Amino acid sequence: MGGLRKFVDKIKPTFSEGGKLSFLASTFDAFETFLFVPNTTTSRGAHIRDCNDMKRTMIVVVVALMPALLFGMYNTGYQVGMTGWAAFWFGFLEVLPMIVVSYVVGLGIEFFFAQKRGHKVNEGFLVSGLLIPMIMPVGTPLWMIALGTAFAVIFGKEVFGGTGMNVFNPALLARAFAFFAYTPSMSGATVWIAGMTEDMKNVAANIPGYVPQVVDGFSGATALENLSTTGQMGYSAMDAFLGFIPGCIGETSTLAILLGAAILLFTGVASWRTMVSVFVGGLAMGYFFQAIGVTTYPAWYHLIIGGFAFGAVFMATDPVTSAQTNTGKYIVGLLTGALAVLIRVVNPAYPEGMMLSILFMNALAPLVDYYVVEANISRRKKRVKLAK
Repeated sequence: MGGLRKFVDKIKPTFSEGGKLSFLASTFDAFETFLFVPNTTTSRGAHIRDCNDMKRTMIVVVVALMPALLFGMYNTGYQVGMTGWAAFWFGFLEVLPMIVVSYVVGLGIEFFFAQKRGHKVNEGFLVSGLLIPMIMPVGTPLWMIALGTAFAVIFGKEVFGGTGMNVFNPALLARAFAFFAYTPSMSGATVWIAGMTEDMKNVAANIPGYVPQVVDGFSGATALENLSTTGQMGYSAMDAFLGFIPGCIGETSTLAILLGAAILLFTGVASWRTMVSVFVGGLAMGYFFQAIGVTTYPAWYHLIIGGFAFGAVFMATDPVTSAQTNTGKYIVGLLTGALAVLIRVVNPAYPEGMMLSILFMNALAPLVDYYVVEANISRRKKRVKLAK
């Protein structure tokens, strides 16, 4: 690392004020601070001085996403009848282009706006760029991912001022755009579920040891759609928990998601209040529908299928778009989980309610925080009057 540090210091004057490439100062700063912890410190005001800046925090989230991502790659191959290394390699080749497109488009837009404004490049897309492909179905056209990513970054972040100023979760905005603009490719008969499409066969043909499958690519109902229409998942609860079921890349394995949750909670990056409250709210609403006879399956099924667990761990806990007060985190979390299950049960045409639930609560989170703060102020005023 010492050699790399010397190289960066050597070329830094070229990108600094007065240098030949000073107009790329924001871009250079982004790469420098990504590689090394900045050596700047606060000079006034009350601040917590720590070696972890925003980029390091975002990298922790990326690390926490790895179990779900790696298993999602394996599961992609598993769904077409592969096992072992061949299954993972096949999934890797299918998922990697989606990740590359997301990062290239998103970071390209981020760098463009940073250069135009003369600001530093925001760090938030380090996570969003990985979340976007992980909540998309395998086989989603790359141009569709590019459009969704561009929409999310431009209209979900930059119009509000960039990272830290956005109202809605950018990754969910990308999925919402793709879902409502190109619904057949995101939900329904054309979504790849298992088997081999022609493009997948071409990829698999280059994998050593691959034996061509008899079953061609087909589409059908996911576990969540089965639950919504028939009351049965069509898969065992253990398979659903471990993740050996069709679904979006990062959302199938509840176990892998919980491993990521442990990393976020251990490092203090995510709020356990929001995370736990989402699960409690979803479970409570599930038991309510079960108690009144609307559903006959166990309420906890909702927690292990679809995007519920992934949304609770990685989306609802977004520190920018979620509630800021501790009481608000409980309220927003409970309502997020409850609303997700409510949408799933009441609206069979839209079996996955987690995306809409989180986006809706993103809009309400500032209002919840406002009333929580006002309630605290009111209680303090009453105590002041009693003290007098």
